[in-house]
Amino acid sequence: MNPSTRALRLGPRSVAALALTSATGVVAFGWPLLADSASGLAHSKDAPWLFTALLPLLLAVVVATIADTGMDAKAVAMLGVLAAAGAALRPLGAGTAGLEPMFFLIVLSGRVLGPGFGFVLGALSMFAGALLTGGAGPWMPFQMLTMGWVAMGAGLLPGSERLRGRGELLMLALYGAVSALLYGLVMNLQGWPYIAGLGSGISFVPGDPLPENLARFVTYVLATSLGWDLPRATLTVVLVLTLGGTVLRALRRATRRASFDAPVRFVPPADRP
Repeated sequence: MNPSTRALRLGPRSVAALALTSATGVVAFGWPLLADSASGLAHSKDAPWLFTALLPLLLAVVVATIADTGMDAKAVAMLGVLAAAGAALRPLGAGTAGLEPMFFLIVLSGRVLGPGFGFVLGALSMFAGALLTGGAGPWMPFQMLTMGWVAMGAGLLPGSERLRGRGELLMLALYGAVSALLYGLVMNLQGWPYIAGLGSGISFVPGDPLPENLARFVTYVLATSLGWDLPRATLTVVLVLTLGGTVLRALRRATRRASFDAPVRFVPPADRP
């Protein structure tokens, strides 16, 4: 299969919608570090709820735009199957030392099926998994967006017919480990201002200079979540290296048989004698 074959081809509107969603996500995650002391945002607990309400709407725009640019029935079917598989994997590790086997499937799916499909798959899998495990809450849109980024990044990795076998698995294992660590780091920004506790040395202080709040955040990450992020990264590496080859072949075979990129040609019937 041509490595450039994708289940979804992003048009200009899709790219713009993805960029807008990602930009809003950066603001949603980074507001504690970016807010000025004189702004109401720095002292308002309503701001995260505003972002929480806004993110699903933007994600819906992304899905609608991608559908408008070529998500056919076969792509929808594959999206549903992979999202269900990702959601089913989440309960296997939810709440257990950060072990989340769904990461390796999302990374491999994004690699084979492209950044557009990967973004939608990552967000939808996290949404379905949260409903399945009872993990729905104000943090869920942030998880959906972050997992979408993880899958989208896998789809943007360098691709070549010669990059197959062990070399590709090593690249995906490295990406999986880094993305698993960054997932925990980014998600900490969502809960840090409220979970750290008032008055502690690792708490968010509204309006404090960026270097001071950033130092507190790093300490918070080291003290609270690193023990969860490292097992997640380790499990992702192990699963990619052991099962990755089989899963990649299955995904590529399914994509090839679905012929997402097959051109549509209308052939006139042969003239009757």
